[in-house]
Amino acid sequence: MTRGAGVTTAWATVAAFAYAVDASLDSWLGDNYRVGLTEFRALVVLHQEPDKELRVNDLAQRVSLNPSSATRLVSRLEAKGLARRDLCPDDRRGVYVVITEQGQALTREVREPYEGRIRELLGEAPTHFRHLDARQLRDALSEIQTLIGS
Repeated sequence: MTRGAGVTTAWATVAAFAYAVDASLDSWLGDNYRVGLTEFRALVVLHQEPDKELRVNDLAQRVSLNPSSATRLVSRLEAKGLARRDLCPDDRRGVYVVITEQGQALTREVREPYEGRIRELLGEAPTHFRHLDARQLRDALSEIQTLIGS
């Protein structure tokens, strides 16, 4: 990709890189902590909430899932003992997902190694993602940055 090749090409390059990084993180989390990337992201979101809970629909939005996928995510977290469902006291139709102590402990345990793994993947991108051209990625990110900055 040459400089100014177009926002469509730039975005496709960034998206391909993000997908590759996410796939690598998902595999690494599964191998080392028996949790998937979306599960971990949900736990981080819940862990950061003051009450350690969110409505399932709000969690879905925060981790970019549709409601059906969010329901399956919460079921997986429950099965692993990392979260539980709770009914809203004011609206019995509102369902919350609450991170458990076990979920909080896992989040604390994984956070630093996870951030280190991200730094490694980004810092050594040409080694980890040989199918992606680091120069093209830099150009694409630069092009995207000019759009965000305007």
